[in-house]
Amino acid sequence: MVAHFHIPLNLPHAGTIAQRIQTLVSRETKDNEQLQEMQKISDKLMLLLLPYKRYGENPPPQQAQKVREEAAQLARNLVDEIECSDCGADRLGQCIRNLFECLELGEEGAIISLRAGENPDSAQRPI
Repeated sequence: MVAHFHIPLNLPHAGTIAQRIQTLVSRETKDNEQLQEMQKISDKLMLLLLPYKRYGENPPPQQAQKVREEAAQLARNLVDEIECSDCGADRLGQCIRNLFECLELGEEGAIISLRAGENPDSAQRPI
């Protein structure tokens, strides 16, 4: 078991984090056509979570679980692209971990964030 934060499902805050991820990814992908898949995935993630960020509430439980699973899969795909392109960074990895925490997947987030470049010795990581 990996140390992780356990946070209840919070799709509005996940939307805020998706926006941060989108900003960080756009800085990496600017003028680099090879990294456009990263941008597409981060855009899809942002569009998926944007309504909940705007309204500030989770949807009904059944819909929330569907959105959670879709967001988690997009984030996993994004991490695959980050890892393959070798453009991970500490802040991007932290955002990935935070996103998974908001999706109630804190343990997975603590692991996958390292693949996205989070420094394993970061003071932001759970102990």
